[in-house]
Amino acid sequence: MLITPANFDKDTILQGSVLLFDKPFTWSSFQLVKKIKYVSRAKKVGHAGTLDPLATGLLVICTGTQTKTISTIQDAEKEYTGTIVLGSSTPSFDLETEPDYTFDYFQITKDQVIAAALTLTGEINQAPPVYSAIKLSGVRAYEHARNGVAVEMKLRPVTVREFEITGFNLPEVHFRITCSKGTYIRSIASDLGKALNNGAHLSKLVRTRIGEFKLEDAFSVASFEALIKENNENIQEPS
Repeated sequence: MLITPANFDKDTILQGSVLLFDKPFTWSSFQLVKKIKYVSRAKKVGHAGTLDPLATGLLVICTGTQTKTISTIQDAEKEYTGTIVLGSSTPSFDLETEPDYTFDYFQITKDQVIAAALTLTGEINQAPPVYSAIKLSGVRAYEHARNGVAVEMKLRPVTVREFEITGFNLPEVHFRITCSKGTYIRSIASDLGKALNNGAHLSKLVRTRIGEFKLEDAFSVASFEALIKENNENIQEPS
């Protein structure tokens, strides 16, 4: 059962519910799960699809019996908005690491960016970022990267249904993407730069939808805590 501020019920959360959250900037998905587990006192809590710490937006959290639905939710189509910066690349494809190469970008036009985005639309093969949680020989790829160990990230098939350029203000390109499970938007940013014979990295990312669940219906951490507190205060001790 989907719990929103309109039908908030702590007992249902303890038994089994689907909760929508706007993940705070710099928080890991695990941090948010840990926080909600502590605040709600639910015994079983899990999330349906990781968001990078530098991304914000929709994180679906399931409690109790509804943790069985996590895999189904994870398989749903995702929607993101964000900003790509042209003219420089980073090893992590985002702001986690400093730029390693810079490029002139003043000659790039909006039409060229739109054309490049089309080449990254549809069924494509994508290499995940080296700075990702994918395991290689039992070790997270980002651990190899941070230790200076060179690794090869194998191409994986993903589907990008829409890659819309919503704003163009060099060096920034604003976008909206709808895509399949397993798509790395950081890799799309890097690949967009390569398609333009340039460099690019992701500077902002917001997940706005997972399947039928939308960011506009999400709790903030503060609003959820306030409702839990209010619920606890309204519980009257038996006489």
